[in-house]
Amino acid sequence: MSAKPSAGHGSELKWFKSSYSTDDGPACVEVAATPRTIHIRDSKHHHGPQLTVGPRQWASFVSYAAGR
Repeated sequence: MSAKPSAGHGSELKWFKSSYSTDDGPACVEVAATPRTIHIRDSKHHHGPQLTVGPRQWASFVSYAAGR
């Protein structure tokens, strides 16, 4: 999996979604990272709710999701 920038949606954050996600395919999450927080949102609902976690929590989630 690689990341690609999502289209700009009036946010100062630089959002990325999986290269496996397509504009006409299934919904995907987008992620924007800052030095202290990771922001997560639904790629189909840019203005909907966002989840924000710290880098350690994000690393734990990614490791768990990858099955490691």
